[in-house]
Formats: sequence, structure tokens, C-alpha cells
Amino acid sequence: MAASLGTAVHASIEDLLNMDLDGRNGEETGWLPLTAEGFLKTRWEEEKAVFLSTPRRPDWKEGKWSEAQQQQHGGIVLLLDHIGARHLAHEHVTVALWRHLQSLTIAVEGELKTSDGRLMGRLDLLFADVNEDGEKVGWLVADLKTGNAPSKELKPEVNRQLRMYRDILLANNPSAPPVRTEGWYTKTSSKWAAEGESVLEDAYAAWEATRPTPLPLAPTPGADSCGGFCDWKAWCPHWWTWRQDSGTLHQGDFADAVVLLHRYEEATGAAVLELCEPLDATGRAIPTGHQIGARFDGRGKEVVETLLASGHQGPMFIGSAMTSRATWRVGPWCDVLPWAPFPDDVPHTPAS
Repeated sequence: MAASLGTAVHASIEDLLNMDLDGRNGEETGWLPLTAEGFLKTRWEEEKAVFLSTPRRPDWKEGKWSEAQQQQHGGIVLLLDHIGARHLAHEHVTVALWRHLQSLTIAVEGELKTSDGRLMGRLDLLFADVNEDGEKVGWLVADLKTGNAPSKELKPEVNRQLRMYRDILLANNPSAPPVRTEGWYTKTSSKWAAEGESVLEDAYAAWEATRPTPLPLAPTPGADSCGGFCDWKAWCPHWWTWRQDSGTLHQGDFADAVVLLHRYEEATGAAVLELCEPLDATGRAIPTGHQIGARFDGRGKEVVETLLASGHQGPMFIGSAMTSRATWRVGPWCDVLPWAPFPDDVPHTPAS
């Protein structure tokens, strides 16, 4: 939901910068709030349609619309700040002033790619940078952020991301003027500079390290990976053995688990699960005899019923089940998948 909200806000702000104002009276006011809301509503409905058609998804939260409006408002404040009109009420923004902002806009949602095609990214906004006298003095890469703003400085990974945009831009434009890069946080209408040396050398090293191979990547079990969020848990046996060895298997208010489904009531989503443990590093599931009650609801219920209808038998992986109550809840945020981990030494065809 956070990603969909962010995408809708991003796209609506970009729509405002790309809008055609030809033939409009330069002194016209009152147009910006209604136009902005219209763009946001269109993008909101587009994201909602994509969201609801995605198989693995939680529930759409219509109540987040007000937050999307607030974040769009914060983004417009940041745009006006670039032309020295940060505190101007949006209903007082003239068409002529917005045309001036558009005249400083070099690129909106621009693709960046190195000449060898290995490194790429998409910058949100590229502006002509201006000084206090309104003189153009360089380029400004602005990346819209709808997450929480920093308290002191950009997180290292965000700083690195923004510097990579800067460095690809400079690599492709040897005669470019000075380039600054900022993260623009719409929640607080604050701007945070990304500064530091070039990251291209490290980026190329990372590219080499992550080229697809026939064998799975080497596992990196530990508290930061197996004990936290990991995209690969449903296919990796090592998080499971790490959890067992560390004594944290099935612990916490939300837990990942490999289970056997013994009983399921379609009418209510009530179920009886048997917890499993790993036999060895291959991830083979061994029943423990420990049975628990569970309730599937929302997308969690839909997915388990689809899985059962397909004829699946055997262990299932459940991601982030709520375990703080006597009966586990497998809700719309949970993964429910067949448990079929990739062995370390069996080649797989890399994705193209």
C-alpha cells in the first residue's frame, strides 16, 4: 500500500510539471488545487487497479487517500521552493509562475543508463539549478521520497542511490555543469543533500557480483537476514535451520513457519496446523506433532484455498503469521506458498 501511495503521488506531481498550459491566461489563479487533486485521483485509481490485480497483496486501504493528498501537497511545496515561492498559498499560484517552474525543468521521470548498459536508474526530476539571483548555475537532481524523512542526514543507502543518479548523469554528459543531488521528502516538505565521492566503481563491482548463475547464491544466514525480512525465505532452507539453531523458531509476534495443514473449514477459514522443523540443511520438513489453531482471512484465505484447489499436499510456507494470540492469524499480508526450497548444489536455469 505504501508503494502504491508513493507511486500515485509521484506520478501526479510529474503530471503537474508536464501539463500543457498553452493558451491559458498567465494571471489565472485558483487552478492548481483542483488540477492537482484531479491528477492524483486518476493516478490513485490506476494504482488501485494494478494493486487489486496482483496475486500476492494485502488489502487496499482507501483511508490512505487523505495521506496521499497531504503528501502531494508537500511535493508541490518543494516544487515552489525551487523558484522561491515556498510559502505561497497554492490557490494563489498563477499560470505564469507555473510556466516559469516548467521552464527550469529539464527532465521528468528520466531514464539513466551507462553507455555499456550495465547500470541504470530512473531519476524523478532534473532541474536547472538557480542561485538567489535566479541565475542558472548548474543542474539539480531531485528524487521524491514519500517515506519518513531523516532526522539528521540521509541514510547511507539513500545517499548512495542519489549519488549514483548524479554519477551516471555526469558520465553521460562530460561537459555538464555542476550537479547537485537532493532527496525531497514530501511528508515534511524537506530537502536533504546527497554528497560524497563517485559510487560507480562500487556499482560495477556489485553488478559483477550479482550476475545470474546456474547455482543459487551462497547463503548468508544470520540475525540481519534470517532473523528479519528476506525476499527468499520461501525458497531458502537456511533461514529455517538458523532459526532452529538460534532457538528463535516460531518466536515473536509475527513468525515465518513451515507447516502441515490437517483440517480446514472453508466457511470460516479456521484450520489446524502442525508445525514442522528442518531435518537438515536441505530444508526437508519433519512434523513435530505440535498442532496449533489458525484462522485464514482476506488474501490469506483466498490463497490457501487456491493452493488446496490445485491439489497441493505436503508442507506449506507461511510468511509473517500473527502468533501473538492462541490462534494464529494468516491475514492478507501473509505469504502462503508450497514449501519447495532450492538445494544449494542443484543447478537452476537463471532468469533472463
